Amino acid sequence: MESKVSEGGLNVTLTIRLLMHGKEVGSIIGKKGETVKKMREESGARINISEGNCPERIVTITGPTDAIFKAFAMIAYKFEEDITNSMSNSTATSKPPVTLRLVVPASQCGSLIGKGGSKIKEIRESTGAQVQVAGDMLPNSTERAVTISGTPDAIIQCVKQICVVMLESPPKGATIPYRPKPASTPVIFAGGQAYTIQGQYAIPHPDLSRSRAPREDLPCVTSCSSSHPQCPRCPGATCFCHQPHFSIPWPPAAL
Repeated sequence: MESKVSEGGLNVTLTIRLLMHGKEVGSIIGKKGETVKKMREESGARINISEGNCPERIVTITGPTDAIFKAFAMIAYKFEEDITNSMSNSTATSKPPVTLRLVVPASQCGSLIGKGGSKIKEIRESTGAQVQVAGDMLPNSTERAVTISGTPDAIIQCVKQICVVMLESPPKGATIPYRPKPASTPVIFAGGQAYTIQGQYAIPHPDLSRSRAPREDLPCVTSCSSSHPQCPRCPGATCFCHQPHFSIPWPPAAL
């Protein structure tokens, strides 16, 4: 979370980062981007969503405090609507709370928790929202996830109080932001061709196929420290770890 005070100190501009799963991101983007466009126009906040084929995405909201809180309200109510719709065909009797995850520099989490947990207890009691600060930092970063759960109104009040704490206690030192890693794509090999799995389809992957295509002019290695399957075309070889004549997953499953 970053902040700056404009000239005259009358208007505070905030940058808040949220961590969302793909389904949540799809909900706020909406069909053809219509939902996020509406949120931007009506709140006045800038809402940016990180790129990439990742299970998690970073949603960055920037703008004056009023715009930030309007954007949060719209997101929270959208998630509540999603929960209500998902329960229409469900046998569940109790509606789960709306949950948002903030990404906060670890150096600011102490102020958010307070001495002996006093501050976070105060926020919970005054807003009615549940607030949990992760004990560990997010991978390869100096940030932690702060999870907020409750009704949309409770979440909005909670975010306001968290923002006040963050403004009063700026981050110390450099912050290494959390960047979600892309999802690893399964690869299979068949008939000298590599394929990546996308949903229910196998898509040819020419780069992998070229690098792992059978080589008729290269023999298999003749020695190996492990006991691996033999190549049927090279009787003198003990394994096909390095130069297979036929298509196999690379490295071989036997390794």
